[in-house]
Order: sequence, then structure tokens, then C-alpha cells
Amino acid sequence: MTLLAIDHIQLAMPPGREPEARAFYSGILGLSEVAKPENLAKRGGAWFAAGDLKVHLGVEQNFVPARKAHPAFRVANLTALVEHLKASGVSVTTDEPLPGYDRVYIADPFGNRIELLQPAG
Repeated sequence: MTLLAIDHIQLAMPPGREPEARAFYSGILGLSEVAKPENLAKRGGAWFAAGDLKVHLGVEQNFVPARKAHPAFRVANLTALVEHLKASGVSVTTDEPLPGYDRVYIADPFGNRIELLQPAG
């Protein structure tokens, strides 16, 4: 048995807020929405992808945002992305340096923490 890769990450979201998920993940981050399988679509939520990066948002009735646990997305041009995020009204924060990377943190509309990083240099 060998683990090969992460297929997708799943974050939780409150019920009924799919339009906000679409506005953020597709509209601001530029991910494409992927149709959920019919048997799972009735649960709500939304799926997004860009290349091999896949994010699934699942509805959680007693939702609490992930403020410490988080996905880390590697990006091609962190400076330009930060400018775009700020222009879109997204708050961007920094943290302790991570050797070999430039990085920032954002939160999705539901308060889930997301790290954006780029190899330094």
C-alpha cells in the first residue's frame, strides 16, 4: 500500500451559502466550479478545481470555521494575487516566516483559513 497524493481537500461551510462560495472560489480565486455527482448534490455545498487542485465545500449544520487547520495553495505570482485579493475586499494577513517561501493567509467567506504560498526567490 502506498499513499500517492492528495486527491482533494474538503472545507466545511454553513447551509444555504453556496452563492457566497461561488463568488469567492470562482469569482475571486478563479477556480472553476465542478458539478457534484447527482447523489451528492442534494447535500448542498460546491466543488471547485483548477488543474490538479480540487476543493470541495461540504455543508455542516453546526458549522464552525477552521481557523487553525487549513489548506495551503501554492501560487505562481503571490504579489499580484495579494493585490487582486485586496482589490476584491479580501483581508490578507502575514505570519511568521516560513524558510524558502513567501506566504500570506486569507479567510474564505465562512472564516476558513487558507494559506497562499510561493517559493521564495
